[in-house]
Amino acid sequence: QVQLVEFGGGLVQAGGSLRLYCATSESIFSFNVMGWYRQAPGKQRDFVAFVTPEGSTNHADSVKGRFTVSRDNGKKMVYLQMNNLKPEDTALYYCYAEQLTTRYWGQGTQVTVSS
Repeated sequence: QVQLVEFGGGLVQAGGSLRLYCATSESIFSFNVMGWYRQAPGKQRDFVAFVTPEGSTNHADSVKGRFTVSRDNGKKMVYLQMNNLKPEDTALYYCYAEQLTTRYWGQGTQVTVSS
């Protein structure tokens, strides 16, 4: 059973930074990609970023230049460094991992950005 555990969310003022962490019970190399989605209240879950085991990344246009996804294969961790946060970044952030045709999700960590 794949387990993903996120932590690192919190309350921050606009312009501030946070780093999210996602720990997995499996080797990162067992997944096609790992990354992050977010869901604001009353809205759909939106893609934020992913990273492959080889280190290739992709970021949503809304976070490019501000957020950076990375991974540590040895520690089985994926990170999301979030800089210059805006109130519209407020959401529940979910870590995900894809293994063949199956997508796994963490329980989410709340990020709240005050203006």
